[in-house]
Amino acid sequence: MRIKLFVQFSIIACALSCAVLGQKSNYKPVTGIGAKIVTMIPGAAQTDQYIDYLKGKNIGMVINQTSVIGGNQTLSLDSLIELGIAIKKIYGPEHGFRGDASNGADVNNSIDVKTGVPVISIYGNKHYKPTPYDLKGIDLVIYDIQDVGARFYTYLSTLQYVMEACAENNVELMILDRPNPNGFYVDGPILDTAYHSFVGMNPIPVVHGLTTAEYAKMLNGEGWLKNHEKCKLKIIKVANYTHSTPYILPVNPSPNLNTSTSVLLYPSVCLFEGTTLSLGRGTMLPFLQIGHPALQGKYTYSFTPVSIKGMSEDPPQKNKTCYGIDLKNYDTNTEYNSGQLNLAWLIELYKAFPDKEHFFNAYFTKLAGTTDLRKQIEAGKSESQIRASWEPGLNKYKRMRAKYLLYP
Repeated sequence: MRIKLFVQFSIIACALSCAVLGQKSNYKPVTGIGAKIVTMIPGAAQTDQYIDYLKGKNIGMVINQTSVIGGNQTLSLDSLIELGIAIKKIYGPEHGFRGDASNGADVNNSIDVKTGVPVISIYGNKHYKPTPYDLKGIDLVIYDIQDVGARFYTYLSTLQYVMEACAENNVELMILDRPNPNGFYVDGPILDTAYHSFVGMNPIPVVHGLTTAEYAKMLNGEGWLKNHEKCKLKIIKVANYTHSTPYILPVNPSPNLNTSTSVLLYPSVCLFEGTTLSLGRGTMLPFLQIGHPALQGKYTYSFTPVSIKGMSEDPPQKNKTCYGIDLKNYDTNTEYNSGQLNLAWLIELYKAFPDKEHFFNAYFTKLAGTTDLRKQIEAGKSESQIRASWEPGLNKYKRMRAKYLLYP
C-alpha cells in the first residue's frame, strides 16, 4: 500500500540528487494513470515566505553543508547575506559547519573564510548547547539542517539543546524544514530514558517518522525541554511534501553517509556501531558493508578499513581484512514496502560470530535505547518475537506522533 501511495517528485531533481550522491537510487517512482509530478521545495528555498520577517534583526544560524537552496546548491547563509540579512553568528554541529570533520571529532570555533561570520562550535569540548554569551545580541536563530530520520543521528540532540538555549534566553527559533528521507515509516524499540545520551535523548523509536519541525513541535508539546520550557517557534514548511514522498538528498548529510542507499539503510546498519564489527567506516562505502576478520571462512565478501581523513581516521578493524555481507546493491524498495528496520543482518551476524561474548559493546545499549534488544538477540529470539515486544510502545508513540504532524 505504501509504495502505491508514493508521489512521484521531479525527475530532474531526482537525477540531480542521485548524481550528487554518486549512486543511482533503487527506488522506482510511481508512473501511469493517477501519478503526479511535483517538486518538493524545502523551507529554506521559500525565501519569499520569511525574508521580510528577518529584516532588521540580528540573526544566528545553525547550519552545515546540507543547508542549501536550489539546483546550484547555494548555502542558505550565502543567499541570505546576499539579500541583505544581518547574519551575525553561525552555530556549527557535529562534523562542523562545512561537514568535513570525522564522526565524534571535536570541532573548534572559527571564522567562516567566505563571509567573515564567526562560527561557534556546538559540538566539541562538551559545548553542545549555545550559552547566553553565544546568543548575546541575537534576535532570532535559524535552524536549517538536513536530518535522516533516525533517533541516534545527533542533529536531533543539537536541535533540542538549541531550543533549550533559545527558550532560556527568550530568543525565537525559526526552523526551515526539510524532508525526511526515512519519514515513510516508524519502527524500532522506544528509548528507555534511563539510557538517555547524545545519541538518544527522548522516548521515541529508532525510526521516528518526523521532520525536524515536527520533532521540534513534539519537544515543546511533550515538555521534553529542560525545566519543561517552551521554545518560541516559527516554522517554514516544505512545499509539496508528504511522509510517503520519496526523497533523495542533494548533499551528503555527513561524511560517511555518501550514497542514497546508505541513507536509507542507516537506521538498520548503524546498530552495528555497538558491536565489534566494522560497518565499512574507513572505506568509501560506509554503511554498505559489514564484517569482521573473525568471519573469514563463513563469508567470502571482504573489505579492509583504512584511515581516511575527514571520514574515519581511526575506524574499527583498521588495516584488517574483514569478511561479511555486501549491501551495495541492496534493493531499498524492501524498506519502502515493509516499513520496517532490517533486524535479519544483526541476528545473522551474531549467530555467525565465533566469540559471542565480545560481539556487543556498551555503546549498543545507547544506540538501541534499551537493554532488551541485546538480551533478545543473545537469547536467540526470532525477529517476529522481537518485533512483537516493540508493538505496545510503538502504538503509543504513533498516537502521540499524530498530534505533531505537519504533513499527511
